[in-house]
Amino acid sequence: MGQGTRRLIAEGLGSGLLFACVVGSGIMAEALAGGNVAIALLGNTLATGAILYVLITIFGPISGAHFNPAVTLVMRLRGEIATREALAFFVVQLAGGIIGVWLTHLMFDLPILQYSTKARAGIGNWTGEFVATFGLLLTILGAVRHRPDNVPAAVALYIVAGYWFTSSTSFANPAIAVARSLSNSFAGIAPHDVPLFIVSQLAGALAAYGVGRVLFAEEPSEAS
Repeated sequence: MGQGTRRLIAEGLGSGLLFACVVGSGIMAEALAGGNVAIALLGNTLATGAILYVLITIFGPISGAHFNPAVTLVMRLRGEIATREALAFFVVQLAGGIIGVWLTHLMFDLPILQYSTKARAGIGNWTGEFVATFGLLLTILGAVRHRPDNVPAAVALYIVAGYWFTSSTSFANPAIAVARSLSNSFAGIAPHDVPLFIVSQLAGALAAYGVGRVLFAEEPSEAS
């Protein structure tokens, strides 16, 4: 099996497991929280942070563990991935993620095909997604530059924090926004609210790319 195929499998499988965890832990948390939304969100948060650490640790050495078109876009702009492979990453991230959501519905004995009715709109949510994605990409770029061995922990901890300090609960991922619109559950988002979430996420990613070029540029050596 070629390296390119292995990278695509890692991205698709990782996205599927991540999205399944986000939606599945939301379903489980809501069922067990007895109507306490804060407790449900806490359960959803801890599960997501834990799975992110695991998935980045095991798939990072293979594909970079993007699981996120916004991350792939920034890595393309940095010249770390070719355009053709970046486009393939987008496809498998979305496809793998949707399959993960459908498998989650199957696990919880829910209708596999469904759409969310949960409204997530307004300037507050869009700003939250800009901030969430900006911070996520800045975390990745900074950790890769200064502490590459700590990328899994840094990303997981940022998302755990993002669930609580952003108004949108930190989707920070265009593919997961689409996939979560296909689940009428705790983690869902109404399909008509997805486009502006994605616009906000991409704007945040591009802003982080620009800031990262300034903050994390290679320092000139003494000899130079």
